[in-house]
Amino acid sequence: MTLSSGIVDDLSCEAPLTPLGTAWRLFTDQVMGGVSNGSMARESVGGRPGIRMRGDVRLDNDGGFVQIALDLAPRQGTVDLSAWSGVEIDVFGNGETYEVRLRTDELTQSWQSYRQGFAAPPEWQTVRLPFAAFAPHRTEAPLNLARVRRLGVVAIGRAFAADLAVGGVRLF
Repeated sequence: MTLSSGIVDDLSCEAPLTPLGTAWRLFTDQVMGGVSNGSMARESVGGRPGIRMRGDVRLDNDGGFVQIALDLAPRQGTVDLSAWSGVEIDVFGNGETYEVRLRTDELTQSWQSYRQGFAAPPEWQTVRLPFAAFAPHRTEAPLNLARVRRLGVVAIGRAFAADLAVGGVRLF
């Protein structure tokens, strides 16, 4: 499947759905025995709608993440993003650093991904993340933009209070 419009989510659909026909979902390290907790809700943040992720990232029990993610195609299919240069995300945060993660259907382990960090100030800002700057994590395979399955926004790696709103996701 190819994304011709470049819109991943413009918050025009009823939460948690996206124009792609997929839905945002919340994940925490509790899926692997951690104790971080989190919530996800559509709400007004800084005067505009956003998908808001809040939580306490804790490192106990080898944990340490709270994430919102969405599949880019229904039924765990893939999309071809090779015609695009990157992803841009409208964010409103609490001054902390977060990551965007991409997964392809070629990755076999849940801890494998392609990652890029960004700072989220307490005001709306558009963050542009070129695909060329995504770093592979626990994989030798290069990012195959023709087979991208999932996009996630994650608070990870250190104990802190996560509070991040996503107001839109587009390709550029």
